[in-house]
Amino acid sequence: MEIKIQPMGMTQTNCYIVTIDKKDLIIDPGIDATSWVLNNTTNPIAILNTHGHYDHVWSNAELQKKLNIPIYINKNDAFMLEKCILGQNPPKSKADILIQDDELVDIEGIKVQYRHFAGHTPGNSIIEIEDVWFSGDFLFQQSIGRWDFPFSSGQEMAKSLEKAMKIKKDFTVYPGHGMSTTLKQEQKGMAMWLNYVKNNL
Repeated sequence: MEIKIQPMGMTQTNCYIVTIDKKDLIIDPGIDATSWVLNNTTNPIAILNTHGHYDHVWSNAELQKKLNIPIYINKNDAFMLEKCILGQNPPKSKADILIQDDELVDIEGIKVQYRHFAGHTPGNSIIEIEDVWFSGDFLFQQSIGRWDFPFSSGQEMAKSLEKAMKIKKDFTVYPGHGMSTTLKQEQKGMAMWLNYVKNNL
């Protein structure tokens, strides 16, 4: 697996290109991501969104049109592609594949596990490929995603943290913003974050 990373826009949202067997998966193409993606892919096969916030999906529509490839997103966040909930005006896009919670999909022979960790958004998911997590805005290096946006939920964030704390296997974590980390490293602080979320419901 080869992973290319480029922070995009004012929010410095990480866009990822994952190449396996000469096939490219584009994860969270944010603001003005199109030219970078086009210059760094040779065989793109899908666009994968961790969630529906504008800074992760801004270039969906343009890339979908130019490359004629499908968009995947959890079914609970699909509405955000057509109606921004954060007061921005990204180009509207439409998902081709609506992912069920914790669904495993096969994309041209590449196994992609969507792990549902709601809270930041209703359909917020980690995209698991082999031993790597693309964690979107659920999990960052020494931090977690916000739960005070429209359609966010502190109750769901607490459940997601409890779910993540129980996972035994380690993963390399590539978040939606900032530097990479590991699940085991971030699990060390999850009890603290869980208490913080519960105390601020």
